[in-house]
Amino acid sequence: MHVPDVSVVVIVYNDAERLPTAVRSVLDQTLRGVEVVIVDDCSKDRSYEVAQELEAAHPGRVRAFRLPENSGGCGAPRNHGIKQATGTYVMFLDSDDVLERNACRNMLAAAERTGSDLVSGMCVRVHLDNRWGKTTEWYPWIYTRTRTLESITEYPDLLVYDTLSTNKCYRRSFLLEQGLEFPVGIHYEDLLFSAQAYVAARRITLIPNHVYFWNVVEKAAAKSISNRRHEIANFVHRMEIHRRVDELLAAKGHTAIRTAKDAKFLKHDLVLHLRDLPLLGDAYRQEFARLANGYLAGIDPAAYENVTSLQAICAYLLGKEDWKNLLAAADAMTNKGRLSSPLAERDGRIYWCGEHLDGPDGEEARRILDVTAQGFHTAPLPSLALGNRLTSYEDDGRGTVTLSGAVVNPLGRIREDAELSASLEFRARRQIGVRSFSFPVATVRHAGDTIEWSTTADVGGTVRPLGIIDAVWDVRLKLTAGKDRMTTRVSVGGVDLESAARLRVRPRLTRLVSDRFEPEMTKKGNLSYVLTAEGPAAVRTQSLISSAMHGKAASVVKRGLRRALKARRNIGSGEQKVKVYHEVFSKLPVKKGTVVFESHMGKQYSDSPKAIYEELVRQNAPFEAIWSYAGAKPTGFPKEATLVKRWSWPYLRALAQAEFWVDNQGFPLALAKRPGTTYIQTWHGSALKRMGFHEPRTKAQGKPAQDRFQAAVNRFDHFLVRSEHDVRTLAKGFRLRDEVLLRTGYPRNDALVEAHAAEVDSGVGAPPGGSRGRVRGPLAAELGIDPDKRVLLYAPTFRATADGAVEGFSFPFDVEEFADRFGDRVTLLVRTHYLNSVSLPPSVAGRVIDVSRHHDITPLLALADGLITDYSSVMFDYAVLDRPMIFFAYDYEKYATDIRGTYFDLLDKAPGPVVATADELMQAVAAFDEADTKYADARRRFLAEFGEYDRGDAARQIVEKFFTRSAK
Repeated sequence: MHVPDVSVVVIVYNDAERLPTAVRSVLDQTLRGVEVVIVDDCSKDRSYEVAQELEAAHPGRVRAFRLPENSGGCGAPRNHGIKQATGTYVMFLDSDDVLERNACRNMLAAAERTGSDLVSGMCVRVHLDNRWGKTTEWYPWIYTRTRTLESITEYPDLLVYDTLSTNKCYRRSFLLEQGLEFPVGIHYEDLLFSAQAYVAARRITLIPNHVYFWNVVEKAAAKSISNRRHEIANFVHRMEIHRRVDELLAAKGHTAIRTAKDAKFLKHDLVLHLRDLPLLGDAYRQEFARLANGYLAGIDPAAYENVTSLQAICAYLLGKEDWKNLLAAADAMTNKGRLSSPLAERDGRIYWCGEHLDGPDGEEARRILDVTAQGFHTAPLPSLALGNRLTSYEDDGRGTVTLSGAVVNPLGRIREDAELSASLEFRARRQIGVRSFSFPVATVRHAGDTIEWSTTADVGGTVRPLGIIDAVWDVRLKLTAGKDRMTTRVSVGGVDLESAARLRVRPRLTRLVSDRFEPEMTKKGNLSYVLTAEGPAAVRTQSLISSAMHGKAASVVKRGLRRALKARRNIGSGEQKVKVYHEVFSKLPVKKGTVVFESHMGKQYSDSPKAIYEELVRQNAPFEAIWSYAGAKPTGFPKEATLVKRWSWPYLRALAQAEFWVDNQGFPLALAKRPGTTYIQTWHGSALKRMGFHEPRTKAQGKPAQDRFQAAVNRFDHFLVRSEHDVRTLAKGFRLRDEVLLRTGYPRNDALVEAHAAEVDSGVGAPPGGSRGRVRGPLAAELGIDPDKRVLLYAPTFRATADGAVEGFSFPFDVEEFADRFGDRVTLLVRTHYLNSVSLPPSVAGRVIDVSRHHDITPLLALADGLITDYSSVMFDYAVLDRPMIFFAYDYEKYATDIRGTYFDLLDKAPGPVVATADELMQAVAAFDEADTKYADARRRFLAEFGEYDRGDAARQIVEKFFTRSAK
């Protein structure tokens, strides 16, 4: 009899509908030698009958078994599956998930190649109820490359973070010899089983392939066992599993792994349960505290060094059972950036709360509760996301609600003499049609540490949703205190919404689908309202639509809905907006003194547009600044400017009436510039790669496409260049006339020119071991950089496929090895291209810092003692500082010879060592100071060729040339 290569144990309980899909994902594997072992946990539906039907349909490949009674968990059916499996290797699959088509082949190949007892691949969470098809890779930094471990001690992060059993392939003889079984009668069985397998395995291989698709329904009516965190038994089981894992690690002497696991417990496991505490009663909290504090007492103190300030604060306050301050901290942790505590000040330091500072453990309290570095006491008040807790909720059973709440007033920063006013806003989460409705708040008053508010709102009679497409509405309080304006989300706090009535509403489309607003708490604990049905007609219609959307006629129903809503959607379509821009807005008069700024298509407040704007502010020029932003809400943009969302109606009107456009990439190509508008294109970097009509792809396009591109660049009235290299490359690639060019340099580099001049004047530098007199500035403190360490910035460009699609970023070197080798004397900042993102392993925390969210790269360049890049145009900007550069050109031949090509050979002109392998990179970093001296002349030549017009006065030249004259 042929022995299967892999046995896949599929466990099922009351899931007859999805079981065939899971089994099909196994039968369709590209590896043919795979058997399916279905184990039914005594289901009450047809799951076992379906399993038997699958067995009959695929004899020899599918076998079905049934447990005599329900076990209540995953452990017993998986253990039975191990006993029944006949394959050389064993995998596990849940009936509601599927395997990637090549999973068995890839894992078997890795196991046979390396002789590993256990092979693990990447799991992908598939969010089934997300309309955008969202997927999330599970700890992707663990699987960036293939690696084989002789012991789990070589890579503790694997045991600490990837505790799943389902994305793994186990040698069956290994499971049997070690007696490895899942615990039965207790939840979180994967944590213990995975830990036992990791510790016992003689060799483990990780592969960078997707192997398992974990289907997730965020809004499932029935929560999974592990998601029932409101049940104290759930936490009891979690604690018991953690204790068993701790005993295992202690028995094997794995102290380092235990410390890392303790840190994860503080950052993850504890946080999950803290989020639910505001809604749970005193009895639950007391039992939770007893269980948690008993475990926290045994945690390695070193673990607290690897958690955030808020996580440490939560653990400390839990130990004190200080529920008031703990719940505020838990709220702040759930809603990142929210300040939910009134804070306390002692001796010039700021603390999360003041209750424990003078007690017997006051020294420890001051150390843990100190939040001075967060800057809550100095940041502008409107920039703080103040906590706003609902204190009461009443309704009349029809459509009117009375809400009361309290907004945190940290350190009394909202003064008692500040005049207060507020409005309550209901805003559709999907902003289609009518965007929001506001109600004036009747009562707003000072109340010590808080600002109390209360109002009655006729929601049912005023809020008119469209229906269907704007099903969720969020609630915000807009508070004005003197000259400060703040917007806060309203958190539910401890208010019970279970007994609240559904509010009657009148959707604009039809009441036959939804006729009620139901108050609901979001995942982050905030108040929202959800459109639902209560009237008989609405319930029937909604039920019919729901079943149709998931039945055989789904496509017909969806097409009908799309047709019904087409007219409304066209109101906001791109085609309609372009038409209104040209036929309506462009007929309005140009508003003198208005400037629309945009950086990287609205994604950032950064670059040369930012530098020009700030110079205008410095010179106090009379102008109106309008900044474009992309995304749901603006982050980091100047509060004093008018902000408009890209492609919104206000954005189009602003562009149509502006006297000046200033951006660094390109306003929408479909929008023509009016003769009365001056377009200053600052661009975003000198060119190594060929651009515009120098690109073969552009040349290969048909004449209509080329004409559209030419029309777009012809809108530029002025184009900034920083060297004659730009004139020969960018300007000619865009076919720009010479009179359009402004040889001013880049305004964004003015700060770098100034920084370099200051260093030359003072004679500072950066010898081994840190900086000599170099002024780090506030950014270094914000990032927590040790002043005695050298700072290197790794800033690579993006990679694109042959069809122009942007590839995802992955490190071309082992970042953990880099941190281990240089972390005691070097801090590595990682700043990916704005089209990419990065995920760092926790093991490098403090030694490697992701600064990709710092949109403005100029302060990062000024901070760095050296630059590591590949082909990014950042090399041209950094040259202004005359500091060392290392070029990690691991794929230079491919990059330089692809379809676009380059303007020059980087190998000939690079003002620093060019390395091709990770080992060479490490050697270059080790010999950093030698390269500094060796390439000094090359850096000067490089700057002379590519930055000759960067003299430090570009922004001033632009302002004096255009805006001071315009304002007269």
